[in-house]
Amino acid sequence: MRGHGTAARKGDAQRASGARATRSAKAATPSGTATRATSTDEITRLKARVRELASELTRTQEATRRRVAQELHDSLGAEVTAARFALAGVETWLPADAPPQCTAALQTAQRSLDAVTQAAQEAVAELHAPTLDKGIVCALSHWINTFAARTGLRMSFVCAADARLTRLSADASLAVFRVAQEALNNVAKHARASGADMRIEATAQHLSIVVSDDGIGIPPHAGQDERQFGLAGMRARCNAFDGELKVAATCDKTHGETRGTTVNARFAWKALMGNATRPRARRTAIRL
Repeated sequence: MRGHGTAARKGDAQRASGARATRSAKAATPSGTATRATSTDEITRLKARVRELASELTRTQEATRRRVAQELHDSLGAEVTAARFALAGVETWLPADAPPQCTAALQTAQRSLDAVTQAAQEAVAELHAPTLDKGIVCALSHWINTFAARTGLRMSFVCAADARLTRLSADASLAVFRVAQEALNNVAKHARASGADMRIEATAQHLSIVVSDDGIGIPPHAGQDERQFGLAGMRARCNAFDGELKVAATCDKTHGETRGTTVNARFAWKALMGNATRPRARRTAIRL
């Protein structure tokens, strides 16, 4: 009988302990849920702040581009025009028996002014915002044609036929355009490539710009100074639309050598244009 009573008391103690543990767990659950909710809210707030700062940065960059373009057009254009008039005057004042070296020097100066004028015009065109009235695809196609003619690079452009591309806002289209533009300008400036390919890819959640080249590949430590390759600005534009930027050297698996660079800029459709109907994407190749 004594053994039976001891066992009963032990059972009662275990049940009481279990009940207390259950009450403690129930009491702790709301607090834990509240903590997780607070953390989630804080993360959401921080992400929104990052997007806000990225958008502010891109607006500042566009304002700077417009100002520099105007200064180039006004100041440099006026100086080049004045230099042309001065050279024309010198040529008029040269005596008939002037050494041929004088005429050759004047011609060299004229060619230099022509080169400066062309470079300034190209710079102003790059700095100005593109015409996006006909959509991002048309704007990129036109710019890539101009880029290929100017640089001599072989180019191809493959675009997903996604209806959402025609409904992007002006800010979203400009962000996508600038990232693509900077990626190709980096190819021309740094890659020593003979050609480059651009793809616009679309999934249900994301729009991606993928640019690959056959050049020397991005240096291993290039990411330490993103300003050198304009990567900071590209990354900010992606971040402004809940995206990300990835840059990597492309490795030839057969020979184990670097064979160019691939830039993958991704934007979230929801941030680009809000919730919308998502038609199935297909690809249309445009060879330039």
